[in-house]
Amino acid sequence: MGNIIVVGSLNMDLVVRVSKMPRIGETIFGKEFLANPGGKGANQAIAAARLGGKVTMIGRVGCDSFGETLLNNLNVEGIDTSLMQFDKEIPTGIASIMVDKNGQSSIIVVSGANMRLLPDQVEVALEKISQISVMILQLETPLETIKRAAIIARKHNATVILNPSPVNQLSGEVLNWVDILVPNEIEASQLTNQTLNNLIETEAAAHQLIQRGAKSIVVTLGEKGVLIVNNDSEVIHLEGHRVDPVDSTAAGDAFIGGLAVGLTEGFSLTEASKLGNAAGALTVTRPGAQSSLPNRHEVNEFLSLHF
Repeated sequence: MGNIIVVGSLNMDLVVRVSKMPRIGETIFGKEFLANPGGKGANQAIAAARLGGKVTMIGRVGCDSFGETLLNNLNVEGIDTSLMQFDKEIPTGIASIMVDKNGQSSIIVVSGANMRLLPDQVEVALEKISQISVMILQLETPLETIKRAAIIARKHNATVILNPSPVNQLSGEVLNWVDILVPNEIEASQLTNQTLNNLIETEAAAHQLIQRGAKSIVVTLGEKGVLIVNNDSEVIHLEGHRVDPVDSTAAGDAFIGGLAVGLTEGFSLTEASKLGNAAGALTVTRPGAQSSLPNRHEVNEFLSLHF
């Protein structure tokens, strides 16, 4: 099995459960409050580790209780944290998350130490790694850092996966280093400035992103599944799995973890996406972010019942 390197964010998720999302100016009562380890980078690292991946995390946290909790949480999952960085001036990032009765979420991120994960520091860390099979990136750290990490990964002949969340308009200079771009429907719409109402429009948006430099596009569609488009003009739609949703917070992160692990095991992009699709479906049936991420036995059992 190859090495999966995650360069990305770590946040403490401050979660409030509500019966409905408040309107502007409206005050409502929450039903429950939780403080959960999160951040898209850490979520994706744990998702991959639970599915059997050998994972190293490169990120930055503050020298505070949240940072200590996040680091310990990664260690418990068997993730290599020896290249993690600590900021003495800026606190650990947080995410304020509201989750309604239908499991839909609304998220505000305060990046904190994540935005001080600098290109030179990442380059020094990556020089200590002899083998990279898959690198996972998101957009919760500086864009120049993401670009530098992707360039180094490609020099190692690694596959670069970029989850463009939260959306930042990506230039061809960045996308040229991306092997697999994994947006959800909203992110694909924002990246292309197009309204996406159906699979045909989503496919057109994916082709536009390929023209801008990415090698393959995998659009996660929630309950509608996954749309895969590569630069050979191959288009595959994987149907979604019917489940009872509880919390959609980490579904995309679970998909990324499954995709990365599948690729390190020699799966095709389609087969790796099937693994991610199942992991994402299981994740939405449980509350929380990292707490909802399934292990490989659970995903294999789920797949055996749905194919």
